[in-house]
Amino acid sequence: MIVNFVQARANTLNRGRSARFLILISLVTVVAVYPSWGSYYGLTVVRDGLVLGILALSLDFLWGKAGLPSFGHAAFFGLGGYIYGIITLHLDPAFASIVGVLAAVVAGALVGLVLGLFLLRAGVRGALFLIVTVALTQISHQVATSWSSVTGGDSGMIGIQPLGVGLFSKNFVLTDVLGQYYFVLAVAVGLLGFVWWICRGRYGRILSAISNDEHRAQTLGINTTIQLTTALTVSTAIAALAGALYVSMAGFMVPDLIGLVLSIEVVMWVLVGSRGSLIGAFIGTFFVWRLSQEVSSFEPRLWPLIIGAFFIAMVFLFPGGLIELARKAGLPFKQIRKGRVPR
Repeated sequence: MIVNFVQARANTLNRGRSARFLILISLVTVVAVYPSWGSYYGLTVVRDGLVLGILALSLDFLWGKAGLPSFGHAAFFGLGGYIYGIITLHLDPAFASIVGVLAAVVAGALVGLVLGLFLLRAGVRGALFLIVTVALTQISHQVATSWSSVTGGDSGMIGIQPLGVGLFSKNFVLTDVLGQYYFVLAVAVGLLGFVWWICRGRYGRILSAISNDEHRAQTLGINTTIQLTTALTVSTAIAALAGALYVSMAGFMVPDLIGLVLSIEVVMWVLVGSRGSLIGAFIGTFFVWRLSQEVSSFEPRLWPLIIGAFFIAMVFLFPGGLIELARKAGLPFKQIRKGRVPR
């Protein structure tokens, strides 16, 4: 009986993974072929949505898998954007963008590492960690607006170089939208695959144990501080990379991209897409972001009200997010196919 139960459970998990894999392949295929009929504006929207989806993925990994909530991911996003902008405005264009991206990722990782060593080692978790991330976002925004000699202050920075590299006396620069589109798509798929890979192995099981019961995980010999610090470092590095990519595509950096409003929006994207699902980070980002754009296009003053009302309705109607809603909606059809009609 036990063997049959384990085998049945394994078959169920495999079917679930196969279904998620098929959904992922279908979504990637649709996005990949979209330029064949999409407009120039549509390409820019999807491109920027993919970059913001990478930001949401970084939070979904930290919050959904490691159990650390954060209202400060815009700070890491903005850090990557400002570092990329500062470096590319002062270095040789032949290699400035490569150095800018690497510096942004390293800086994001170092900030996450320092926060982990000081906060997580001191036992800061849950609501306390959330409050610290809010304070970090406010401090970062204030520094960005006050340090005008470096960041440009309230006006921000303009004329930031796009991604490119100089080889053999030739410059290869991603200036066209189509090239940027497919580059961002490749990065998004690669990062999603990387995060999924580390979460399905031993490290993912460790994070799951810590998220469910950290004290119990400690009694099993797991150094939870090191594991959570590693997760925070990876998350902040990905968020900083998203910031560098966004600024390289947009060509500007403003303090709004490092503020609390963006941090709150990222939390909404993750929740709407289903926290912990990873692919839901991109789905939630596109859904909420496009909804806010459509609403603000005909009445800019109404979109915060409508988005807020939508979020409240989501909490009551489908608190698990869109992925969970789709799974539950498909359950009766699975039962019917098995010959059991739900009552």
